Amino acid sequence: MRTEVGKRIVGQEAVIEQLLASLLCDGNALLESNPGLGKTLMVRTLASVTDLSFSRIQNTPDLMPSDITGTELIRETDRGREFVFERGPVFANVVLADEINRATPKTQAALLEAMQEKQVTVGGETYQLPRPFFLLATQNPIDQEGTYPLPEAQSDRFLMKILLDYPALDEEEEIVNRYTRSLNPSIPVETVLSASELQRVQELTRQVPIADDLQLSAIELVRRTRDAEHVDFGASPRASMGLVVAAKARALLDGRTHVKREDVEAMAAPVLRHRLILDFRAERQGTTADDVVAELL
Repeated sequence: MRTEVGKRIVGQEAVIEQLLASLLCDGNALLESNPGLGKTLMVRTLASVTDLSFSRIQNTPDLMPSDITGTELIRETDRGREFVFERGPVFANVVLADEINRATPKTQAALLEAMQEKQVTVGGETYQLPRPFFLLATQNPIDQEGTYPLPEAQSDRFLMKILLDYPALDEEEEIVNRYTRSLNPSIPVETVLSASELQRVQELTRQVPIADDLQLSAIELVRRTRDAEHVDFGASPRASMGLVVAAKARALLDGRTHVKREDVEAMAAPVLRHRLILDFRAERQGTTADDVVAELL
């Protein structure tokens, strides 16, 4: 999977590792970066190499919840008029919610049930989403005009918040070489994992052993965020579960059958950074959630 994604995405090894870990954990991920760093291409490629159905939702302020979940329509049939449920774009294995912070709170709330329960309810009827199901959302940290920050309850539904940084000089040179030498550059990738195989690997991820003392230290790390300096509200027990299972996924991605301390440390920031609400002093001093996690580690 790394090799195939690398055919289209140059560099960003840590980002790809965290994205793959989210898939193995059966978790949702929030990708944040400045425009033009390949977030959409990365998610689309990931769906291609795993043989998963893919849909993209471009969030705008006028997007309605029914535009995402689907709606009931009246259709003429041999038996007369009938209500038929027309499924929305959320009915896919991999759903890319592009610029999720541009959607209104009502539309953002429509994604909560899909993210947490893997189902949607429309007109009193509940519809199961295809499995596996992943919501991968992007947001732009600049150009905040006309945006709606994600509520804390919805941010907590994301297993990880993944940050993409600008590429190095040689990486940017390779990007230019790949995508400027033809009018419609198309780089084919091979499907290397089926949906059923991915679900099996997700089961194996949960079975990776972790030492009791290492698991306890991961839990204590999360608990310390609740009393940390510059933090008004710390992470919930959902973060403790997410940190442990993310560490298991990283170990499996590294070809190991046990969790090391470095796995917990590597996954601490992606799992915790969006769950910490900092006080006004942190903003004034330029302290970020990553700084708080690094100090606690």
